[in-house]
Amino acid sequence: MSSPHIRPVIARSYLSRVQILKEKLSPELLKGTRIGLEKESLRVSDKGGIALTNHPHTWGHPLTNTILTTDYSEALAEFITPAFSDVGDALDYLADLQSYAYQSLQKELLWATSMPCVLYGDHNIPIAEYGDSNIGKMKHVYREGLGLRYGRVMQVIAGVHFNWSLPEAFWPEFSKALGKYDSPEECRDTYYMRLVRNVLRGGWLIPYLFGASPAVCKSFFPNGVSHLPKFDDATYFEPYATSLRMGDIGYQNSKEEGLGIRADYNSVESYAQSLLRAITTPAEPWQRLGVSEEGEYRQLNANILQIENEYYSQVRPKPALKRLQSPAVALLDSGVNYIELRSLDVNAYHPLGVDEVQLRFLEAWLLMCMLSDSPSIDESENRELNENLLAVAHRGREPNIQLRRQGESVSLQEWGHQLLSQMYPICELLDKVNGGSNYEDALDEQIGKIIRPQLTPSARMLTEMEDNAESFYGFAQRLSKKHQRFLLERDISDERRAQFDQLIAKSHEDFAALSNQDSESFDQFLENYFAQTYAAVKTES
Repeated sequence: MSSPHIRPVIARSYLSRVQILKEKLSPELLKGTRIGLEKESLRVSDKGGIALTNHPHTWGHPLTNTILTTDYSEALAEFITPAFSDVGDALDYLADLQSYAYQSLQKELLWATSMPCVLYGDHNIPIAEYGDSNIGKMKHVYREGLGLRYGRVMQVIAGVHFNWSLPEAFWPEFSKALGKYDSPEECRDTYYMRLVRNVLRGGWLIPYLFGASPAVCKSFFPNGVSHLPKFDDATYFEPYATSLRMGDIGYQNSKEEGLGIRADYNSVESYAQSLLRAITTPAEPWQRLGVSEEGEYRQLNANILQIENEYYSQVRPKPALKRLQSPAVALLDSGVNYIELRSLDVNAYHPLGVDEVQLRFLEAWLLMCMLSDSPSIDESENRELNENLLAVAHRGREPNIQLRRQGESVSLQEWGHQLLSQMYPICELLDKVNGGSNYEDALDEQIGKIIRPQLTPSARMLTEMEDNAESFYGFAQRLSKKHQRFLLERDISDERRAQFDQLIAKSHEDFAALSNQDSESFDQFLENYFAQTYAAVKTES
């Protein structure tokens, strides 16, 4: 049942596409949705500061381990699940993997929040190491470049990525039912890019509903000084913030203003080409930094972007990659394989960093975004989208907050009601296909947060910190220890443990083999790698 607070006004074109899913496609196609998770966790010492130890050997080698690796820092672990057809299976795998990792972690915690604590400047943040192979050097130098360009501190902010796709068998059936595309691949790429544009339009909803970083330790800022209000002597915050991680203190390519990078989401080709142009266009500010010093690389190049991943976005269309293939080139070659939603804060209240209600909602949200009308995004709308995201990140729970939509002001609550009301037909369909009421229940919970902002994780965190007279550090450390106990006490099946043991052993074997395969210098390796981007890029007319 939809909420009495909502008066649905839903486009007929959207409802007609939902009807196609209901009447012309097999329910098994929606059951075959593929869902994967990537959860970042900062390792911290027993004193609360960032761990200065190496990535544990017992976790496998970070270059070749497909399930447990490092992100920016040697201390920033990344837990990766395979793709599953049900969010419950993905969460079970993530729980097993974190429990397994904890059992060999010596006197360290996995930090329970997105924002780090007890930092002592850039020089105390160890950049991830991947060995002496050319591909390992490339991954390390890329991270050196990120630190050089934007600083290391913001690179150790953690998040959760939600990877989602429909089965390949869905697209021929859906394309045939629509009757307007020359191939299933054209239909797939068109609808995935529709999804991406609509996620950007309503993307402010994700930090509002799930943002869990309204406060930050003073040590996050140089010399402990910030323009943010003080919560206590050790903590800065914003009273109505939802996700400072997604705000202007997070990694948002903020130093690239005026350098010309604007991803074009209006088609797969325009998106790929906009990134390729940034990767192949020199940038004077980065040229001043220098590419190498005394024979040691400081960054991969001095262009607007070193590689595609440097461009931060809430959502990315992702290709299936061949070895050493540029993601943008892969998109041009084979199209979109899945969607990566990147705007989730780590859920501080859940030991896994994300819970089933969130994932059920996101599954329905992405499907709704895909089926809804999705016109092109022009420069004016793009500015509005960026302004809306920052406004909600910093003051999303502010009473009567107004956002911008097509040149006009609209209240967050009104727009939120409109967006969520459109999800009921999708949730009803998913509940019918899967049985139960999980999707409608997840939606109802989010509608409650629109009506009552105090129910959002960000509001709960600040209230709890105030009630307990806790700093952000105290809050995060308490929950980190609580989650540690949960994960250490959790049983892992012998079969799953053996699977992890095998993958970790294989990662060390693969790394040893890889180290002996290079037949060219690192300079030549980089030249060959970037040759594909220069060959694929088209100059703008």
